[in-house]
Amino acid sequence: MRSYREYVGNPHIHSVYSDGHATHQEIARAAREANLNFVIVTDHNVWVREITGYYDNVLVLVGEELHNVRRQPQANHLLAYDTQHEMAPYTFGSPQTLIQAVRARDGFGYLAHPVEKSSPLRRDTEAIPWVDWPIAGVTGIELWNYMSEFKGLLWSLPAALIYAFHPDWGIRGPYRKTLKLWDELLGKGQRLAAIGGADAHGTRYHWGPISRTLFPYEYLFRCVNTHILTAEALMADAEHDKELIYEALRAGRTWVGYDLPHSTRGFRFHVRSGSAQATVGEELKRLGAVTIHVELPAPGEIHLIHDGKRIQKVSGDELQYTSVEPGIYRVEVYRRYKGRKIGWIFSSPVYVV
Repeated sequence: MRSYREYVGNPHIHSVYSDGHATHQEIARAAREANLNFVIVTDHNVWVREITGYYDNVLVLVGEELHNVRRQPQANHLLAYDTQHEMAPYTFGSPQTLIQAVRARDGFGYLAHPVEKSSPLRRDTEAIPWVDWPIAGVTGIELWNYMSEFKGLLWSLPAALIYAFHPDWGIRGPYRKTLKLWDELLGKGQRLAAIGGADAHGTRYHWGPISRTLFPYEYLFRCVNTHILTAEALMADAEHDKELIYEALRAGRTWVGYDLPHSTRGFRFHVRSGSAQATVGEELKRLGAVTIHVELPAPGEIHLIHDGKRIQKVSGDELQYTSVEPGIYRVEVYRRYKGRKIGWIFSSPVYVV
């Protein structure tokens, strides 16, 4: 297996060009404070030209979060990357037509927050899931969306007040329905990677004389992120590094990390068979028995998932497992944080054939 480099970024962010409250430069500054390597700003149905570049040593890339604005209630949001074109004109057909249009522009897409929960408190907190199936041609799904999960916590006004000031009391991990959906799609033969995003807006809320930004960009960039493995090192050259980052996201060499309890940098998931080896997002052709090795940057509860079912659970910072079965292998890791068990790491699959 070739040697990869790990980088961390956030691929779901909004700026002043749609419903966010920061410029691209301000977003980059917040990302630098959170030690991110890259961000992808995905404004709603807006592709902002001539923004891509390094700001404060953070690579800022530009995608789009696409949806049909005429559809009510809202559904089927697609995160589109690397199209280099405005894709909003293609949102008025079917979601499958939009996916095909993104691919025709040499781009790729991830389903945004495919499972959501509504809050009864405000109109703008209604669920926006993906509802039109089947679909084909997407690279993956946004497995964990921080602000989407927070929205699901707002089931009453007292709960909203508690979680607004102590969100880490409620943030637990991807919805079980999202994990189940992912496994079902993988089981139908779709190869789908996982990303995690902040869905950051930096919205300022007002209660009489009190005004507060509940979720600053910097805070969210310390929470749910996407870690990638690139084929080469980033070189501080925007065009060169953009290609490396997008190639890793296309290939699915990713994992979702909740970096607030403990950084997930250093997580590794390797599968070997004879002289062959694969990591997240890759295919491994069996040459006999298969050996699986998982390494963590800190102790956790490691779950090894095979074809949607847990086949091993180990507590510690390492897992070793031997199998003779082909199929789809992925890893979930949980960790204790402030007295609760929370999701920590969710890897893209390795496909053993």
